[in-house]
Amino acid sequence: MTAFNVVRFRVKPGREEAFLEAHRQARPDFAGFRRGSMVKTGERTYCIVGEWDSFEQLVAARPKMIALLDTFRADLEDLGGDLGVTDPVSGEVVLELQV
Repeated sequence: MTAFNVVRFRVKPGREEAFLEAHRQARPDFAGFRRGSMVKTGERTYCIVGEWDSFEQLVAARPKMIALLDTFRADLEDLGGDLGVTDPVSGEVVLELQV
């Protein structure tokens, strides 16, 4: 069943281009990864949304996703509230909306 992950970030001042370039250069070789989109949600805030073939494949890819995060972690601000530099959520699709 299709799954998605969403990760929220806040980028340090002056580091937005480096953050975006890290994602442009990334070549995720995660099994089951279909596609991802980076969304600018505000001043220095972003969310990345990933689509996966299955939740199990998403879970299996977490170590590689963390390794990718480590390549640009220094560009991120702590989100506060004991979150650290990311606010990730993920799960299986339970409803698809139609146009």
